[in-house]
This record gives sequence, C-alpha cells and structure tokens, in this order.
Amino acid sequence: MKMWAGRFEKETDKLADEFNSSLPFDKTLIEYDIAGSIAHATMLGETGIIAAADAQKIADGLRSILNDYKRGKLKIKGAEDIHMFVEEQLTKRIGSAGKKVHTARSRNDQVALDLKLYLKDTSGHIRSALIGVIETLAGTAKKHLGSYMSGYTHLQIAQPVTLGHFLCAHAFALTRDVQRLINANQFFDVMPLGAGALAGTSFPIDRARVAELLGFGSVTDNSLDTVADRDFAVEFLYCCASIMTHCSRLCEDLILWSTSEFGYAELDERYSTGSSMMPNKKNPDMLELIRGKTGRVYGSLFALLTVLKGLPMAYNKDMQEDKEAVFDAADTVYTCLRILKEVIATTAFNTARMEKCAAEGYSAATDAADYLAKKGLPFRDAHRIAGRITKYCIKKNKTFEDLTLKELKKFSPLYDGGAPDALKLTNVVGGRNSFGGPAETAAALERLEKKLEKMR
Repeated sequence: MKMWAGRFEKETDKLADEFNSSLPFDKTLIEYDIAGSIAHATMLGETGIIAAADAQKIADGLRSILNDYKRGKLKIKGAEDIHMFVEEQLTKRIGSAGKKVHTARSRNDQVALDLKLYLKDTSGHIRSALIGVIETLAGTAKKHLGSYMSGYTHLQIAQPVTLGHFLCAHAFALTRDVQRLINANQFFDVMPLGAGALAGTSFPIDRARVAELLGFGSVTDNSLDTVADRDFAVEFLYCCASIMTHCSRLCEDLILWSTSEFGYAELDERYSTGSSMMPNKKNPDMLELIRGKTGRVYGSLFALLTVLKGLPMAYNKDMQEDKEAVFDAADTVYTCLRILKEVIATTAFNTARMEKCAAEGYSAATDAADYLAKKGLPFRDAHRIAGRITKYCIKKNKTFEDLTLKELKKFSPLYDGGAPDALKLTNVVGGRNSFGGPAETAAALERLEKKLEKMR
C-alpha cells in the first residue's frame, strides 16, 4: 500500500503507476535525499518534535542505506519515487521510528531540496571541467604568441592576429560561463525545506539549523514560492546552454580548420574517425558531436521553460519533468567538456599555412589606410586608397608585403620610407598593442590566469 493511500479505496492502475513513477530517473538524487533526510531528522530531534533516540535511529538507518547503495548491495526499485523508496527502506530497517522521518515536511519541499543539493554539487564539477578547457586553451595559446594568422569576419579574411590571440578569444568567452555558474550558486544556495506542501508547518521546526547542517547560506522566504520555484533549475540550464554555445563555436572553427581547404589544423587520430565506405576519410566526429549535442542542451532549457510558463501557484506534477532535463544537460555538458579538452590538447596547428593565408588575403589593407590616416589624411580617403591598392595587388598577384615604396607612392605621396616595413605581417600585428589587442596577448594571458584564480 502506498504511503498516501489512506484517502483512496482503489489501487492505482498499473499503467498509471508506470506513467506516474519518477524512480527511473530521480534515483540519481538518492545521496542528496538521504543527506537532506539526515539533516531534517537531526533537527526534529534537537527541537523535540520527535524523540532524540528516534532521530538517532533514523540518521543511523539512513546512513546504512547509503552505505549499502555505495557498496552495490541495494537495488533501487519498487517505489513511486526515490523519496518513497528511501522511506520504505528506512522503515524496514528501523521499524516504526522510520515513519517519523517525514514529520513536518512534504515531498514538494523535499524534492526542491534534493535538486538544489544536486545542483550545488554538479555545478562545481562542471565548473572544474570548464576551467580545465580554459587552461588547455591558455596553455596552447602561450605556445603561439608569434604564430600569425588571419582573423575573420563574415568568414572572410579580415585583419591579421595570432593563433594565441584567437585561442584566447575562446578562453575568455568560457570564463564568462564559469562566472555564470558561480553566480547561479546564489539561487542553489537557498534552503527550501520547511515550506511543506505549500503552506509551511505548525511544528516548531528550525529551518536555519537544517540549512546549517546542509551548508546552505540562507532559507527561502515564502512557502508557496518555494515549492513552485524551478527558477534555479532554469538558471542552471541556461548556464549549460551558454557553455555549449561557446563550445560549439570553438568546435566549428576547428572543424573548418581541419578541412583540406583550410588546412590550419590536424586533429589527433585518437579523437577522429574514419568512413565505412571511403578509405581516405578522417572525420572530426568528436567536434561534430559536441556541436550537435548543443541542440540537445538547448532543448532541455526550452522544455523546462515551457513546463513552467503556464503553471498555477504552487506545486504541480508537471514539475516532475524538471529532473530529466537537468540530469541530461548536466551529463552532456560535463562529457563534452572532458572530450573537448583532450581534442584541443592534441590538435596540431599548421602555423606556416596560417601565416601564408594571412599574407595572401590582403589582411594588411587596414594598416595601409591607417598609415595614411596617421599622416593626416582623413580616414575615409585613406580607406579608398587602401581599397585601390588591394585591387592592384589582386591584379598583380601580389601581397601587401611585396609592395615597394615606389608602388605605394603611385597611390599616395604620403607613403614614405617606413611604409613597406609597416605593412609586413609581423609589424602589422605587433603594432596592434591596444588593450585587448593581439600584440598584448601575453599580458591578456596573465589577466586570464588571475581571473581563473578567483574562480577556482
């Protein structure tokens, strides 16, 4: 008989039981459910709501359940959800004292507690994995401070940068995701237990004590809002979606670079696959899977937002749909970060080809215009002249580095003896030393390390 069956005369239909059950997925929360129940029982004993001896029996029984689970001696089955499973196991082990564990609480506030404990823990693991990717990008960037390449806009060659600067761009984007996870913890760190089903409880509970035992910074303010709230889960899923956005963009760059048309990167064979039909193929499947799984994580976010958008206050069974979305997104992001770190660490970059393409792509054109602007010519006029020089180079099959002073003076008398050197790739990049520019990437990496130190 179900623990809530007192008001019912009929047994739940088997199909309805299967449809209603959340045990296949919320069993993930067993350790958090037990931790929350131990804290709750401890508080019940300390406040005299139940006998201290019963509170101790409950805590010991719960610890034995957890110990058996961790040792693989306990199979999770046969209950409506993980909360009922744990309580049924507890009662089997310690008798009627186990039935007192649910005093002054509901599954509504209990599941909110479990999920917040899970997110506090899981977001920390994801943050560590994310920092690992950033550190790998930074380490690779340090090796390529002098490796010249094109920057792109509209996927067209734009201005020259360095590979180090390029990798740093991805690293700094990911630091924002680390900060988002840190910020999200303020929503996970508010303890919901004590809200009951929706209206609190008449028992003299000590919510602050439970928060203290479980390591929460504060308790929720309104019982109705507490059991209706899944904003914290949405916040986590948004963090996951943002991480995947940035990872997917990095993957897209590496996928493009690994093509023969670009030829900028060679992926390690350990993180590539072949074709069952075409013997020549070397496919970037790991990167493509990360790019594809981004949509899966977005789906989790959109799914939960859609579940919540029309719900009346307070708890509704629809909210059971939160956990599969959260668990799947968390597992997906964590796995993708682990594999992405290894792909980055083992990728070889063809820096000679990168530099050649930057030179042949007329990426010094802006500097040809800037040179004249620095001589006093209005930039719009200088821009027009640099455009004409670009057209000249295309017709003559030359790069800007090939141009002589005599050729430059045909376009403007303001070009002087320093102009040819100013248009060399090394000087073009080296001159861009404004804060955040490619010439000060070494300093940017130092700033990145300081950011990470605060985020670890």
